Amino acid sequence: MGAGFDIDRVVGTLLGVAVGDALGVPYEYGSRPLPGPGEQARMLGGGLGDYAPGQWSDDTEMTSVIAQVAARHADLREKAALDAIAAGFLRWHADGPADIGVQTRSVLGPMGGTPEDGAAGRMLMRAAEVHASTGRSAGNGSLMRTAPVALAHLGDRAAIAAAARVVSALTHHDPQAGDACVLWCLAIDHAVRTGELDVRAGLDLVGPQWPGVLDEAEQAPPERFASSNGWVVAALQAAWSAIVHTSGLVDGLQAAVRGGGDTDTVAAIAGGLLGAAHGASAVPDEWRAAVHGWPGLRADDLTAMAEAIAGVGGRA
Repeated sequence: MGAGFDIDRVVGTLLGVAVGDALGVPYEYGSRPLPGPGEQARMLGGGLGDYAPGQWSDDTEMTSVIAQVAARHADLREKAALDAIAAGFLRWHADGPADIGVQTRSVLGPMGGTPEDGAAGRMLMRAAEVHASTGRSAGNGSLMRTAPVALAHLGDRAAIAAAARVVSALTHHDPQAGDACVLWCLAIDHAVRTGELDVRAGLDLVGPQWPGVLDEAEQAPPERFASSNGWVVAALQAAWSAIVHTSGLVDGLQAAVRGGGDTDTVAAIAGGLLGAAHGASAVPDEWRAAVHGWPGLRADDLTAMAEAIAGVGGRA
């Protein structure tokens, strides 16, 4: 890799998403009581999709679609890459995921088995139609999967921001979702390159409301956002709150799960940034060995994808 890029932190980004997701699955929206005082969240399976222990959910499933495309394409803003991502989402939907967000289902469901060529354009149009008909499309479903976008364009803030917005808009037309993905991707980029956690690294590229949003997250515990963290803004706040009120990847993910609500998604979001800052070496071996999921992947496969992404565009 080029100077300034740490492969341990690149790999940690994808592994962090996966282990956070699998750790939060058992507790999603009250599927199982949250861990009590002195207890730790564990990868027990179950949840809304009756998952096996250690199995990740739609968060990592959709993340893996983007990661697989990023490993083959240097630029996620290009039509070929976006068509491949859109087609991958449609194949995932056709496989009958055990759990899928309402907003994502409303976009993908009516599209059927759209062929790869032109899939992105049709998906963007469908997402815009859903937004126009409902007046909202700012669920957390594009933020949960956004981490590979940062890895595909490390060090290029403008490219990261543009790619984050368009990949988000494939299913979530609302600009709030795009802003959240830009902020989180730029924070991941900063963390991979420096080892520092700074979600404000992208404030110059998003709307003026975000400093106050982040202030609120830093002043309140993750559980403050449990009742609304299906909304992308509250999901980001819950994830950032869990990170800033703890130290290290393990404690941060435990806090994200303990916060309640959409536990797997908040922990997956937090995990991407925590992994980018602390690296794959911070992921416990027990968690690494346990995680798995669609489409037949395990931690070693995520590692290989992350390494392949880091090698595109002359960064090897």
